[in-house]
Amino acid sequence: MSRTTLDITLLSGHIGAEIHGLDLAALDDSSFALLKQAFLEHQVLILRDQQLTRDQHIALGRRFGDLHVHPMAKGPEGYPEIFPIEAGKNSSNDPKAIRGGKRAVNGGNWHSDVSCDEEPPLGSILYLRDVPPAGGDTLFASGYAAFEALSPALQSFLEGLTAVHSGEATYRLHYGNQAAQDRSRFGFRSDQPYPEAVHPVVRTHPETGRKSLFVNRGFTREIVELSHTESQALLEYLYRHQETPEFSVRLHWQPDSIALWDNRCTQHRAIFDYAGQVRRGERVTIKGDRPYLRRENDREPQWGLVG
Repeated sequence: MSRTTLDITLLSGHIGAEIHGLDLAALDDSSFALLKQAFLEHQVLILRDQQLTRDQHIALGRRFGDLHVHPMAKGPEGYPEIFPIEAGKNSSNDPKAIRGGKRAVNGGNWHSDVSCDEEPPLGSILYLRDVPPAGGDTLFASGYAAFEALSPALQSFLEGLTAVHSGEATYRLHYGNQAAQDRSRFGFRSDQPYPEAVHPVVRTHPETGRKSLFVNRGFTREIVELSHTESQALLEYLYRHQETPEFSVRLHWQPDSIALWDNRCTQHRAIFDYAGQVRRGERVTIKGDRPYLRRENDREPQWGLVG
């Protein structure tokens, strides 16, 4: 019999929900439609006690769309779509320690996954099998809530701006100055040492139509239309505004948990408070489209110029 509802617990006032009693390895079409609806509504979902093979994980991602291949991290042999997540005794989130040989923690600062791509990911599906007994949570912030809390005057000003997103600084640190891999066979532009693109500071979600802030500490370098000083001051304000606790949710992991999040309207930060312990899993990431802003009176969407 087809499922008509999901058992959902809200996790905060603006973002996040836990879904109970749904087996992601055995989703029929009606259950997937409900999952997709919840994904769009709540922006971040978590499900517990899941058992997926690597192929099932990939198949789940493909129900949302074509899969993304990371510009830097290579997947396991035969699985370029898999992004490995692993932290252990030799991991650190301190840049000095990383330059000294420690392994960089994945996602240890606020970011939206690979926003430096011309077509940043639609969303991500992270399956953690091993987690520390305490710590290792992930913070998520809603770009919708952050934008909607701004004054109309500031909203209007931001809608006229675009920003450069670059992977160079983050990827040089995390991957020891290694250049990006050639992803041309997967349909990605590969003529730059590190991916870089220009996106609107405010983007329109292509499925919900809601507007969201789209800048983040991890990849946004500067605002095109402003001076350097103005750009850095405004970006710092927007970063701090988005990180306001009222716009966020703290996701607590358990072994065999799966989280799904919408990169088009959220950003996140993995908290590294478990030094010396193991946090391990794999992520599948779904390809997205080119960010755009559609104002109320626009006939055509407004894109940023490609960097």
